Amino acid sequence: MLKKPALSRLFHAWRFGASCWCMISVPAPQRILMAKPNVGLLLCLLLGAFGLAACSNTESESATAESNPPEITAPAAATPEPVEPTPQVEDVAGSQLADTAWSLVKIQSMDDSVAEPSADTAYTITFNADGRASMQVDCNRGAGSWESVSPGQLTFGPLALTRAMCPPGSIHDRFVRELEYVRTYVMRDGNLYLATMADGSILEFEPLAN
Repeated sequence: MLKKPALSRLFHAWRFGASCWCMISVPAPQRILMAKPNVGLLLCLLLGAFGLAACSNTESESATAESNPPEITAPAAATPEPVEPTPQVEDVAGSQLADTAWSLVKIQSMDDSVAEPSADTAYTITFNADGRASMQVDCNRGAGSWESVSPGQLTFGPLALTRAMCPPGSIHDRFVRELEYVRTYVMRDGNLYLATMADGSILEFEPLAN
């Protein structure tokens, strides 16, 4: 069924066509239209058809708009803000060594040669928390300092030793010399490993029994 706007347009088109026909039917002085009645009638019919087509297009557009409602776009999901990982607190340099004591197991060189202390001798290092180190080097006792400026790094300061003469076969001198070149350390399986410059030698220690 045509809606009111369409009926109104159709009524005005019909009135326009009727008025055109009346103009053709009236007597002189409109003799120009009377001379060509077919042209005037054709013009009125074309105008009426145009009005009907306009009404039909309007109705079609209205029906299309009703049958195709506008799409509702869902709002985009909010992007979650990245969660920054909780920073891990790094161990203080040398904290693993502070207040620990160790006994030498062996000294292994780059050429795989191994030097071990005899059973009746002691080679020990105690790392005090204040940066001092105390040692037993075979028949002598020693004292010095140690420093770890970053995790895994270790250096010893000059050592002060007693001057007793140790028995033949002692590794006293080598032990003191190796400590001078220690640069790094690592703990593995409960033991302590000190590495000299360019890994020339590895000194392995085990925890000192009380």
